[in-house]
Amino acid sequence: MKRKSINFILTILIAILLGLFLPWWSVMVAVFITSCSISLKKSAVFFIPFMAIALLWSVHALYLSNANGFILAKKVAVLLPLQGNQFLLILLTGILGGIAAGVTGIFGKQCSLLFGFSKK
Repeated sequence: MKRKSINFILTILIAILLGLFLPWWSVMVAVFITSCSISLKKSAVFFIPFMAIALLWSVHALYLSNANGFILAKKVAVLLPLQGNQFLLILLTGILGGIAAGVTGIFGKQCSLLFGFSKK
C-alpha cells in the first residue's frame, strides 16, 4: 500500500512540476518516470497512474472552468454529444488523461523490466 501511495503522490507532483514548463503530454513523462522508479504489481501498474492523472486533470479543468463561469466548457459540451453538460465534459477530460497515463504506466513498467531497472 505504501508503494501505491508514494507512486500516486509522486506522479501528481512531477506532473504538476513538468506541466509548468512543458505541454499537456508532460504528464506521460511524469508517469513514465514514476513507473520506472517505483515498481507496482498487477493491475496497479495501470490504475494508480490512471487515478492520479484523472484526478489531476479533472480538478485542473474544474478550476479553470470555474474561473470563467463554465462558459467555454458549456460551449464545448454542446459541440460534443454531451447535451451541454459541462461537468460530464470535465469527467471525460479526466478519463481521457487517465487512460493515456495508465497506458504510459504499463509502458514504463515494461521498460523497467526490459532494461533491468527493477525486479518483477
